[in-house]
Amino acid sequence: MSASPVIFAVSLIIFLATVFRSAFGFGESLVAVPLLALFMPIDLAVPLSVLVSVTIAGFVVVQDHKKIHFKSAGNLTVYAVMGIPAGLWLLVHVEESLVKVILGMIIILFAIYLLTGKKLTELRNDDQRWLFGCGFLSGVLGGAYGINGPPLVVYGAKRRWSAQHFRATLQAYFLIASMVGLIGYGISGLFTWVLFRYYLWSLPALIPAILLGRYINARMKDDQFFSYSYLVLLGLGILLIANSVAFK
Repeated sequence: MSASPVIFAVSLIIFLATVFRSAFGFGESLVAVPLLALFMPIDLAVPLSVLVSVTIAGFVVVQDHKKIHFKSAGNLTVYAVMGIPAGLWLLVHVEESLVKVILGMIIILFAIYLLTGKKLTELRNDDQRWLFGCGFLSGVLGGAYGINGPPLVVYGAKRRWSAQHFRATLQAYFLIASMVGLIGYGISGLFTWVLFRYYLWSLPALIPAILLGRYINARMKDDQFFSYSYLVLLGLGILLIANSVAFK
């Protein structure tokens, strides 16, 4: 395949994944990485996805910093960093396809439960137990399979954050978490000129995609936003199982 069609395909994937991430605040990697892997090695697709994640997060943090719950984001990030080693242990020592299927089923059942109209008990203020539980679990899932989002959705729903505050706060979390990931990739020798070329080619698609996602997010009412987020969780659970079966 010649370079031009590949560049177009990669840019289109990045555009669609970025719109998704900018609108909902999470979930783009599980969509982007399998599609990018159709056009490049997986050890190129994953770092590219994380580079894009840092760019999205940085742009949103600068643009919407007034809507960030910095204390919540900071605590979630600290606890997530604590959970990453456990996630890496799972990745190395446990059969990946089995864990993905089990995790996918749990996410699907949880999403269906919430879609029936059940509401999580409200947290009027930050609670260190919930911050630790959701943050640590997001680190475990992120370290093992790159899917930090589900526990963060739970915390945002319990705190009754607005769609805009949820999106902005998660980007503050992802900015730090993704930069830690990039350091790891750099140490592992995954930074190459090919990676940076793909990243530079994808940049023209990023800004309009971020703005389009922000436009979509701003027009969602809070209850509507979390209902859509639960649908996203349902889709992520299905994709997780499908990905596990496809690459078994």
